[in-house]
Amino acid sequence: MNPGTFIVLGCGTSVGVPMLGCDCAVCHSANPKNQRTRAAVLLQLPAGNLLIDAGPELRLQLLREKIPLVHSVLFTHYHADHLFGLDDVRVFPRMLGGALPIYCAEDVEEVIRTVFSYAFHPSAEELPAGVLPKLEFHRIAEETFGILGQHIVPIPLIHGRFDCLGFRFNDVAYCTDVSDIPDRSWPLLEGLDTLLLDCLRPGPSHQSHYGLTEALGVIEKLKPKRTYLTHLSHLFDSGDPPPLPANVELAYDGLRIPLGRTL
Repeated sequence: MNPGTFIVLGCGTSVGVPMLGCDCAVCHSANPKNQRTRAAVLLQLPAGNLLIDAGPELRLQLLREKIPLVHSVLFTHYHADHLFGLDDVRVFPRMLGGALPIYCAEDVEEVIRTVFSYAFHPSAEELPAGVLPKLEFHRIAEETFGILGQHIVPIPLIHGRFDCLGFRFNDVAYCTDVSDIPDRSWPLLEGLDTLLLDCLRPGPSHQSHYGLTEALGVIEKLKPKRTYLTHLSHLFDSGDPPPLPANVELAYDGLRIPLGRTL
């Protein structure tokens, strides 16, 4: 049985590419790989579709990739570019016949309940599915867990002043929004076939994200078979990328990666 497919719904930074008000060549590029929506990915698994993060372009991303239904949602952290499309999932509970499972850390749940407070008002229970998001929370921490039959290893990451989770699915790991990797997380990233890694810009790091210098240092240490750089700003031109090792590429919206062997 095919273990599944990893789909990059969006590989852009928090303002997306093109960026509003920018006249640079990348923001005016006709190259579709320079059209980067906010960062999100989806796993097409034998038991259903697992969405990781729900950014502002979620509806458009799912339509573009012809994904008619999401069965569960998993969150890396609660920043707006990863969360503010959550209202778009409100159509799915009607199709599922019950609340949509949401897997996240405690701080993410707190922010969701605040930002989308209308979904948790007592009167919301009286409304039919599809009017408001109907969500069922499942708390995750640092222990391995499963969703839709998929074994998932959470990877604690540092994102500036914030905590963030990366995730490993079989031999593929997704580490978006990273400025540092804690010591305890390095062993969780060993032996990868594919790594998707945060890289905001060429050159040195941003206070909350890896730059190319730091990202290449991580790749050299972990030695995955291949790496795709994600959470990309308009400083990267997919038609004229900076010099990269042979096994490193810029990600793009719509990229599909086989999940490969199980652990």
